[in-house]
Amino acid sequence: MEVIRELHNFPKIANAVVTSGTFDGVHVGHQQILKRLHENAMLLGGKSVVITFWPHPRHVLSQSQEKPVYLLTSIEERIALLRKFKVDYLLIIPFTPEFANLSSSEFIQKILIEAIGTKKLVIGYDHRFGRNREGGFEYLKENAATLGFEVEEIPREDVDHVGVSSTKIRKALEAGDIETANKYLGYPYLLTGTVAEGDRLGRTIGFPTANLEISETQKLIPARGVYAVYGNVNGQKLKGMLNIGMRPTVGGLKQTIETHFFHFDQDIYHQELQLELVARLRDEQKFPGLEALKAQLVKDQEAALAVL
Repeated sequence: MEVIRELHNFPKIANAVVTSGTFDGVHVGHQQILKRLHENAMLLGGKSVVITFWPHPRHVLSQSQEKPVYLLTSIEERIALLRKFKVDYLLIIPFTPEFANLSSSEFIQKILIEAIGTKKLVIGYDHRFGRNREGGFEYLKENAATLGFEVEEIPREDVDHVGVSSTKIRKALEAGDIETANKYLGYPYLLTGTVAEGDRLGRTIGFPTANLEISETQKLIPARGVYAVYGNVNGQKLKGMLNIGMRPTVGGLKQTIETHFFHFDQDIYHQELQLELVARLRDEQKFPGLEALKAQLVKDQEAALAVL
């Protein structure tokens, strides 16, 4: 998959089959669209093109008093996920107030026709585009003869039968319901960041941890608690248990994301680490002391290994 971040850099290709959207999470509903995109590209002997936007449009358009939209995927996570679905070209358009002001006809002419040379457009049943979301399937269908490309709408039943939306996934994660979130995503929820140095308290009780720092400030962090996870670092896949929380037993003052990997004792400070959250084991708790905490961590390890 070729990633293109500037519209003027998009190459001339024959028979471009295109879809567009934020694709936050690349969940099972999105995957239905990507599957059909690939099928159309194969039928037409062309290339598949996904147009997405960064930052998230609601981060640009939302009023300051509105509740912020937390992301299921950073842009780099989104890129990695889209690579798995046989996408040939990913065009990332910077979402600015100026871009948001494009009318639907301007979006079609400048991007779909002039920049990409779209042969066929594949969209979800509720997809809207252009200023104030004015454009949609009906507009495209009515103007297909003059636009010069075909339009296919994914039927509502093909997407709705999976019962998924980014909003549902966010709510599940905020409640700590990682199993439901993963079902809707079609893969384990991801947290990606850099391993930072902590106070090394875990090492003193036999449970050293990797402290994850996530640079994407709008990334959704699931509910506090203990999770069974896989970790991916330096090409290794590790089993572990994750704590998201305030560390109340030791008087923590800020939320941390700490993972203890089983049977692993390598220095991974400042390395990129990606976590796959598999199951939530329990709520975060305050224990009377470190010995009680250590006893619980032994139980947590057993529970995590049983899950993994």
